[in-house]
Amino acid sequence: MQTKLEGRLKTHFVNTEGPGTIIAEKLNPTGNKALSVALQNGDHDFVRQLAIDQVKAGADVLDVNVGVPGIDEVSLLKSIVQLVGEAVEVPLCIDSPNFEALEAALPFAPGRPLVNSVNAEEASLERVLPLVKEHGCAVIGLTIDEKGIPKDVETRLRLAGKILERAVRFDIPAEDVIIDPLVLAVSTDHEAAAKTLEAIRLIRAEFGVSINLGASNVSFGLPDRHTLNQTFLALAMAAGANCLITDPFKLSLSLRATDLLLGRDAFSARYIAQFRLENP
Repeated sequence: MQTKLEGRLKTHFVNTEGPGTIIAEKLNPTGNKALSVALQNGDHDFVRQLAIDQVKAGADVLDVNVGVPGIDEVSLLKSIVQLVGEAVEVPLCIDSPNFEALEAALPFAPGRPLVNSVNAEEASLERVLPLVKEHGCAVIGLTIDEKGIPKDVETRLRLAGKILERAVRFDIPAEDVIIDPLVLAVSTDHEAAAKTLEAIRLIRAEFGVSINLGASNVSFGLPDRHTLNQTFLALAMAAGANCLITDPFKLSLSLRATDLLLGRDAFSARYIAQFRLENP
């Protein structure tokens, strides 16, 4: 199954049978003080360069989030989406829980973006899915509902099915919904990562859709978070995750190595290209 995304000049396919897609996470002020300051100060040169550098580091898609407290997110997300869309060729992932911000920004995204995200709450399904249909884009579906992130695998599978079923009602095909089963911190629940890996396997087996995942939550509160994130993403890819929201500066080569070891990189071409990029 393939999800087609388009940027200003480049088309990218999120492919369940192909190499993993790297969605760059650094255009998100959460945990990024420098970006937060730049957004507050209107430093668009900083934002533009960060976007360009992430693509150079190996990103296939750029996540764009401007969620800084006290900022007019509706106005700013629109401006930054337009800025980044003109600065890079790759597709964008428009990232906001604010419906009005998504609604304002989507007309300014070039090509065919990805929306991050809809979830299984009724309010989210009824507002976000019609917007996705209106703009003809794709969407990430989070397995979370009014009760929060389920700890058990079965509920995540059910919520994935609910999102996909509701998308069909809005004439959005399954290939345009990328399911994210989410992960909780292993510092508070040592089985959290294992449950997410099982959810990935079950959702892929049941629905055949692409699976998105980020690693940042899994390592919260523990030392050497990079090693935990790197290991978890490799395990997730082996379980069936094929769309990874992560730091391309630190993890692109590791993810390309995982693709190679999973038999998804003919003649080691993508791994070698990434190695040469990082070791000129």
